[in-house]
Amino acid sequence: MSKTAEAEGALETRGIEQVPDDERTARTRELFPTWVGANISVLLLTMGASLVVAYHLNIWQALVVAAVAPLVSYGLVGLIGIAGKRGGAPGMALSRAVFGQRGNLLPGSLIWVARWGWETINAVTGAYAMLTILDIVFGIGANSVLDMVTLLAFVVATFAISGLGINAVQKCNKYATYLFGAFSVLVLGYLAVNTDWSKVLDHSAGSTAAVITGIGMIAAGGVSWIPSAPDFTRYLPRTASSKAIVGTAVGGAGVVVLPMVLMGAVMAVSTPDLASAADPVSFLGEILPTWIAVPYLLIALIGMLLINAMSMYSAGFTAQTLGIKVPRHWAVSVNALISLVFGGVLMLVATSFMGSFIAFLSLLAVAFSAWVGVFGADMLRRTEYDGRAMADTTRTSAYWYRGGFSPAAVTAWAVGLVAGLLFTTSDWFTGPLATNNVIGEYGLGWVATIVISGLLYLALPKPAVTPSTTVAEPAEPTEASEQLTATSA
Repeated sequence: MSKTAEAEGALETRGIEQVPDDERTARTRELFPTWVGANISVLLLTMGASLVVAYHLNIWQALVVAAVAPLVSYGLVGLIGIAGKRGGAPGMALSRAVFGQRGNLLPGSLIWVARWGWETINAVTGAYAMLTILDIVFGIGANSVLDMVTLLAFVVATFAISGLGINAVQKCNKYATYLFGAFSVLVLGYLAVNTDWSKVLDHSAGSTAAVITGIGMIAAGGVSWIPSAPDFTRYLPRTASSKAIVGTAVGGAGVVVLPMVLMGAVMAVSTPDLASAADPVSFLGEILPTWIAVPYLLIALIGMLLINAMSMYSAGFTAQTLGIKVPRHWAVSVNALISLVFGGVLMLVATSFMGSFIAFLSLLAVAFSAWVGVFGADMLRRTEYDGRAMADTTRTSAYWYRGGFSPAAVTAWAVGLVAGLLFTTSDWFTGPLATNNVIGEYGLGWVATIVISGLLYLALPKPAVTPSTTVAEPAEPTEASEQLTATSA
């Protein structure tokens, strides 16, 4: 990232404050391995299999889902990431300019809590990967004590990586990308030779509603990264190509999501009971030979460590915007402890991992989407962020608005959130409007949330945007300069 001493050090000490222009020397191409690393998860195989097992899709429909989901979700990740180069600060710090210093505590708190769940799911999956490796290599069967030991080891490793900061995360992502890509090609080759393709190709097609719902399920993982997108673009110069920011997000995610979801769909031929399995990982040891399964699981384990490290890295910023006055790397420890506790409960109590996971994804997408709708709509009118006003949490802040709240943003967020939940169906919660309409039946509650909150925010009267008194951002690059910057990046 930045070539300054701040970014070159082993431990990143910069928190939610605006990054000075002289430190913003990153390149957009460095974002590609970031979004590759954000998707190196065995859960994509499991979700790909569930498209066939639970949603009853055929391989061609699974291909559509695998192609469209990252385009939609990471397209939004890239678009919101543009705010990072405009404001030079993490997403939830920039959010203060939209919701107000106090108003930002509402979506910030919900997003922080939602991250607990996402990090818990990843920690549990990582622990299961370690348990599977121990079983395959050493014949050590899982038990309650070993479950907790592997979960603790995963969480501690995650905390170590995320606590170091963005440089450590970026470097780990780079090498994990190469390793994972090489072994994914090996797995694809093995499946191509050893799969009963007649069973795969003869599978009957599912409904259109199931296809769209499947897209939402796969896209939910990407949606969870949207508020964090500026966290990874804030070291980019203001003149960085917006097209390149979006392109690297979609491309980095797509090269992982597409093949892994398809591999999972193919594997589903041999795992018809996957949807009800308590362990989402051990099926790999049954399908793949040991010489492929073990190194592949090890690499996937590294990937899941990086995903959680990235999530905790962003969660540390969110905690700071909520008023937890500790350095970022210590704020990360709060999420680490929470994921350890919740992960232990999930491993010891839950009987169906996939059922709990899919239910969580449906609610997660709505929780993040309410913020996305408002913040995204605000980006249409705001091209700069006042670093001094973001840091000033008193009444003197230009982002104090009315009593610390932006009425338009808070109202639009709340209405969009409630509306989205009304249309959402899950094992844990079913909204009263989730049946007898296209939005509910097609699993589009999260889309409705974005649209409703965004349009309502645009329609409501908003506080005046106070011109920046610290750093003025130049106009957006022209089309020609965009292309030139993308090429040089």
